[in-house]
Amino acid sequence: MGPTRALLPHRSQHSSPGAQYSFRILGPCCRLFDREELPWPCCRLQWRSKEPSWRRIGRRFVPDLACRRSPSYAVELLLQPDLRPTKTVLTLFAERLSPELKEWWYSRCSLRYPDGAAPDPPRRNTGEAHG
Repeated sequence: MGPTRALLPHRSQHSSPGAQYSFRILGPCCRLFDREELPWPCCRLQWRSKEPSWRRIGRRFVPDLACRRSPSYAVELLLQPDLRPTKTVLTLFAERLSPELKEWWYSRCSLRYPDGAAPDPPRRNTGEAHG
């Protein structure tokens, strides 16, 4: 299976890999790791030393390194027709992001675009000549 080169469409419905449930895509998201959840003493990332959590320096929320190669989506789990959908974040570990999509997914768009108008992800090249 090659790398993922396009986002799953908004509001599209898919089955889980084991077909135990289905889910509806709400949109792509970056899964963050909360460093405040680390046990005491924690590992200070900048100095690689042990220190109490109240003296930790650096950002509290950082991109989750375990998920950096795979796409994560905000989804609604559609477990049973008579139950309300459950909203959660789902990481598709069976898929891998292409280098271009990975760069877009984990870029710091929120810092450059504070109004939330981040640029669109890279488009798939269809190989058609325009002229």
